[in-house]
Amino acid sequence: MAPPVAEGALPAWVAVLGCGLTLCCLGGAGPLWSSSHEWRKLILTQHWPPTVCKEVDSCRDTLDYWTIHGLWPDRAEECNRSWHFNLDEIKDLLRDMKIYWPDVIHPSSNRSQFWKHEWEKHGTCAAQVDALNSEKKYFGKSLDLYKQLDLNSVLLKFGIKPSINYYQLADFKDALTRIYGVVPKIQCLLPEQGEDVQTIGQIELCFTKEGFHLRNCTEPGEQLPYKQEAWLAEGASTEGLMVCEDGPLFYPPPTKTQR
Repeated sequence: MAPPVAEGALPAWVAVLGCGLTLCCLGGAGPLWSSSHEWRKLILTQHWPPTVCKEVDSCRDTLDYWTIHGLWPDRAEECNRSWHFNLDEIKDLLRDMKIYWPDVIHPSSNRSQFWKHEWEKHGTCAAQVDALNSEKKYFGKSLDLYKQLDLNSVLLKFGIKPSINYYQLADFKDALTRIYGVVPKIQCLLPEQGEDVQTIGQIELCFTKEGFHLRNCTEPGEQLPYKQEAWLAEGASTEGLMVCEDGPLFYPPPTKTQR
C-alpha cells in the first residue's frame, strides 16, 4: 500500500498539469517530500530506564537493560501528518516491541501511544528510505539494529554495569568506540541539588541513510542538529539531558519495589 501524500505536497494531477503536457515527468506514486524534510543520517537512540524514571519521578520499578527510545532521522520531524499510526501493521512485531521498545514511563497504560508518537514524529520521515517506508519496516528495522548493536552485552563485556560507584565518561566512550568503530553521542542528566555527578541517560549510535552502515554521530566541524527530545512524558522536563561532560558519571542500578 502506497503511503499517503506528505503534508503540503500537491496532488500528482496538479503537479502534472503544472509541468505542461510535454514535461509530464512525474513518475511513480508516493509522498512528495519538501526540502524542509531532508535528512542525512539515522540515530538509533537507546535510553537507560532507571535514569528515565529518575527524570520524571514516576516509576516504581525499572528495567535492568537498555531499551529503544527511537530511530530518528537527524533533521526532520512529522513529515506526513496524514500518515497515522496503525497498531495492526506491527502485530507480528508486538512480542519484541514489548520487550525491547517498552513505554518505560507508562508501563501499565496503553503502550502503543509511545509507538504512535515515534512513528508520527520520526517514522514518517524515515519512510523516505525504501527499507523503512512502512510501519512494519520502520519498527522491524529498528529492532534489528538494536539486536545487532547488542549494547547491553557490549557494556558488560567491558565490565561496565550499573553500580553505586562512579564511572568515567571515557569508560563508556572507549568501550563503544572499540566495538563499533565510530564515535557515539552519550547524554546525561545534570546533577540535581545535593548531587555532585551527572547521570548517564541515553546513548545514540548513528547510521548512514543508505545501507545502514555505522557512522560517527558528529563529524569535525559539524553543528549538532536541533535539540532532540528527551523523554516521552506529559510535563517531563528535558532541560537536564545534555551531552555528557568529561569526568565522572553515575550509572544507576534499577529499582525494585519490595513485595
